[in-house]
Amino acid sequence: MENFLSLSVWLGAIGIFFLRVCDMSLDTIRIMFVVRGKKKVAWILGFFQSLVFVVAITSVLSNLNNPLNVIGYAAGFATGNVIGMVIEGKLAVGHIHLTIMSPMRGAKISELLRQNGFAVSELSARGRDGMVAVLHCNVLRKDVSTAETIILEADPDAVVTAEDIRPVMRGFWRA
Repeated sequence: MENFLSLSVWLGAIGIFFLRVCDMSLDTIRIMFVVRGKKKVAWILGFFQSLVFVVAITSVLSNLNNPLNVIGYAAGFATGNVIGMVIEGKLAVGHIHLTIMSPMRGAKISELLRQNGFAVSELSARGRDGMVAVLHCNVLRKDVSTAETIILEADPDAVVTAEDIRPVMRGFWRA
């Protein structure tokens, strides 16, 4: 058992922690690009992520008599997931499909979204309490909050759902 007061023991564990944070952050972002079909970016991220992983796991396995290394590895894994999610949210790569349901203000929401450069498809539907407008709007992830603000200012009671999508071809996309 190593001396836990030794600076080198703590620096080794901290180094493993930061390697694992980097590894898992890259992994989380890589998965985002895989899901969105971005092969080249996913390949590059996967290459560097695996390099960092090998260094981190080798550091742990070469010194198993230091439990701080294992703790640093596990804490880096957990922290890296969260940091990767934050970075992924800031990058906001991809598209979101919004479905908006409004019993009274569908035409107004469509008009405002179009005035702000968003494409909207309108459908009439029957809801529990009668007819509703169902609007479909595909937006860039970075524009979701703008679209949501427009929708909720026009109709605070609108029901809005969102799902990730991958555009296949054609159509109007706000650039």
